[in-house]
Amino acid sequence: MRIVLASNNLGKLAELQSMFSPLGVDLVVQSELGVPEAEEPYRTFVENALTKARNASAYSGLPAIADDAGLCVDAFEGLPGVDTAYYATQYGYPKSDDNNVRALLEQMQHVENRRAALVSTLVAVRSPDDPEPLIAAGRVAGEITRKPLGANGFGFDPVMWIPELGRTFAQLPTDIKNRISHRGRAARVMVELIRERWLAPP
Repeated sequence: MRIVLASNNLGKLAELQSMFSPLGVDLVVQSELGVPEAEEPYRTFVENALTKARNASAYSGLPAIADDAGLCVDAFEGLPGVDTAYYATQYGYPKSDDNNVRALLEQMQHVENRRAALVSTLVAVRSPDDPEPLIAAGRVAGEITRKPLGANGFGFDPVMWIPELGRTFAQLPTDIKNRISHRGRAARVMVELIRERWLAPP
């Protein structure tokens, strides 16, 4: 089965393709199929992911899966949340992972409560009008470090410290990160949902 990934993020594609390998599906980024990016006007991960999945399916004619993920910082009442990808632009920096990390560390410079969670919500649809979208969520709690640590991964991985492992996500080997990450947890649930709802014989 070919499924369009409602994203152009190659890091996300690599992670999800590995996680979905037990299904034998082929994920393709939406830009390869001429799918424009969807508007993301909502304030929750699930609403934005559903919008992106429907948009990708409508333009491609294929089943689609979307991931809306973000960082939720306790001291900021759950923000940046759905605005995570554009966090740096709020503080005058161009949009990029490195600038997001830089802006976050600047904003948390004098904050003692470092608790935060990375959240991923996956939504899959068979068609734009699918009345029964598949929804899977994953969450990993940790703490924001005071400086970046590690070179693996992307996004906020270098500053997301996982206390039980004594490392940031960016310090973990890819296979371990994929197993315990917010996206990994959501993907495992989604794999089972797709197997049960889409691939199981009638």
